[in-house]
Amino acid sequence: MLLHIVDRERAIAAKQSGTYRADSLDTEGFIHCSTPEQVIWVANQFYRGVHDLVLLVIEVDRVHAEVKYEPVEGVGDFPHIYGELNADAIVQIIDFPPNSDGSFTLPKQLLT
Repeated sequence: MLLHIVDRERAIAAKQSGTYRADSLDTEGFIHCSTPEQVIWVANQFYRGVHDLVLLVIEVDRVHAEVKYEPVEGVGDFPHIYGELNADAIVQIIDFPPNSDGSFTLPKQLLT
């Protein structure tokens, strides 16, 4: 399972259109993703206090584009999707609100 943080509006548009294309695909050549173990670090680094976010829960085996795990210096290997994400690989969309202090915690749906 991969996770991708995005605003709710873009998630809904992706499901309706059949594909998702993050801005980073044009600027960096891939869509940034995280594992469940990594997503809180990413959210707290880059999205602290941002509202109206959701997590796209992505089934790796359904992704048509190439998925590579690549090192991020000092942090670990992160999954990157090298192409548009086909919407049928998105198996769930989970609300991802920040806590009252702006930090994030893993949604209960992802706790194992």
